[in-house]
Amino acid sequence: MVKKKRIRLIAEMARKIRVYRELKNRPRESEKYALDYDTMTRPHTKKTLPVLAWQDVRRESRLFSLLSGLRMFGVGHLFTRKSWLTEHPEAPSYWQVTKVKVDYTAENMDHGRAWGILTYKGKQESEAKEMDKVMYHDWRLVPKHEEEQFKLYNPVPEPPIRYVSYPPLLRAMLLAQRQKDELGSAAEEPTLPLKRDVLLSKEYFRSQEKKRERQEGTAV
Repeated sequence: MVKKKRIRLIAEMARKIRVYRELKNRPRESEKYALDYDTMTRPHTKKTLPVLAWQDVRRESRLFSLLSGLRMFGVGHLFTRKSWLTEHPEAPSYWQVTKVKVDYTAENMDHGRAWGILTYKGKQESEAKEMDKVMYHDWRLVPKHEEEQFKLYNPVPEPPIRYVSYPPLLRAMLLAQRQKDELGSAAEEPTLPLKRDVLLSKEYFRSQEKKRERQEGTAV
């Protein structure tokens, strides 16, 4: 006979209360990411920001610092980042904000969560998702009169793939053979061509026939 499992209502209620208290007592983003600009230290974690980030922290802005000064909290506007502009200026990368959830307990309402459609290196994603790294100090607003010019992008066609890697076992065998032939020197990475340029002419078939005859020998 299977023993029935005892339902401990009081223990289950106590567990739910503990979980609720942990969620209620956890620090908000405005407390967690608060920053003392004099000492460049976060009061909650007592951690100091890297020295290389001090200049951007003083000059640049967080995402919600820009959103809080816009109508409808910037929904519909384009936002980019300084790192994107410096790393790959040839292709536009930006977020188009679609939804904002502000933390109204923050002093200047400069904390919260935001969602948008990401366009990275000229390739736009199909669905909206939550924006990450909103607390970084490198966000920039794209002015309305510059949005069309900022979004212009003529993609360069990617060259076709002509070579692929060998399967792992075959690759290891080829590398071992090449190292053996080259007396232990560094061997080049073997690649497999996807297309072989062979001219199927009469001369090609004649050479193949002669090669086959030499291998098989002349019939007696």
